[in-house]
Amino acid sequence: MERNNYMYEKKQKTFESPDLTKMQEVVIDHRTKIYIAVGADPEEARTRYLSRATAFRPTAVSSR
Repeated sequence: MERNNYMYEKKQKTFESPDLTKMQEVVIDHRTKIYIAVGADPEEARTRYLSRATAFRPTAVSSR
C-alpha cells in the first residue's frame, strides 16, 4: 500500500501579536521598552524586568 504524501498538508502556525495600542509602554533604558497592561504599576514592572534581566547579562568581561 503506497502513501500519498499530498494528503497531509502542513498548516502554518499563526501567532497573534498583542495590540500595543491597548498596552502601556515602560522605558527601561534608551534601547529597551516593555509593554504592560494598562493600569499596572510601571515601577514594579521595571524592577521585575531588571531583576530578571540581570541574571542573563554577563557581570564582567574576563581579561586574558
